[in-house]
Amino acid sequence: MNKISLDEYRVIIKGAGDLASGVAHRLARAGFSVLMLELPHPLAVRRSVSFASAVFEGSFEIEGVQASLVDMDDIALIEDCLAQGIIPVCIDQEGVFLNHFTPHVLVDAVMAKRNTGATIHDAPIVIGLGPGFTAGEDVTAVIETQRGHNLGRVIYSGSAAENTGIPGEVGGFAAERLLRAPCAGNFLPCKDLGELVTAGEKIADVGDTPLYASISGLLRGLLYPGAMVQEGTKVGDIDPRGDEVDWRTISDKARSVGGGALEAIMHYLAFYHT
Repeated sequence: MNKISLDEYRVIIKGAGDLASGVAHRLARAGFSVLMLELPHPLAVRRSVSFASAVFEGSFEIEGVQASLVDMDDIALIEDCLAQGIIPVCIDQEGVFLNHFTPHVLVDAVMAKRNTGATIHDAPIVIGLGPGFTAGEDVTAVIETQRGHNLGRVIYSGSAAENTGIPGEVGGFAAERLLRAPCAGNFLPCKDLGELVTAGEKIADVGDTPLYASISGLLRGLLYPGAMVQEGTKVGDIDPRGDEVDWRTISDKARSVGGGALEAIMHYLAFYHT
């Protein structure tokens, strides 16, 4: 078997939210060169553990892994970041970056619950997170993202569990955990990430409409102030387990999904290099 030098393998991840960032962190730690693509105004709720935060802050670090916002046309700076082990985060609203930077691996982590355009021909290895993809047809492999026994499982033939529209249960609560915009408007929180809140307490205003917590717990996720949202948009996440939760580190779910992505990539690399 030929020796595999992982830093020679370029991985592009579409999306830079919390699950995408769990994948990026695990792959970067394993030695891969990782680049992420985002929208100009990401709606990453779990922003304390999302490399999408680099879009707002210029650079962002998660558990020792650094990401920097880089213009997608500045290939020299992208290469410099990759050489330093920094994850470049590029804004690619039109989805054209793949036309001039061909990866060895493409991970679709947009989490749209449907395929928004990925094809099995986009890279030698194409991985889709969650529902909307079929391994062997539009992607090489699918990673299960639904909480439960199969979370993080690599699917080499077929699809992930269908989207139920109901988030996984945590601490006895499911849909109640999520904060959703009551109307369209400008999101202006009056609480901060990591704060403990009680049911009925005001969390934010969306336009002129107040948004209240439906359960008590810890604010684990909250959009950046000033985000423009539509009615029903997920704007926050309350964890009923309270202050036992570390909102500043990657979640168990994101780590599991990241491990599945790493397994899938190594499975195919081992096959190609045998």
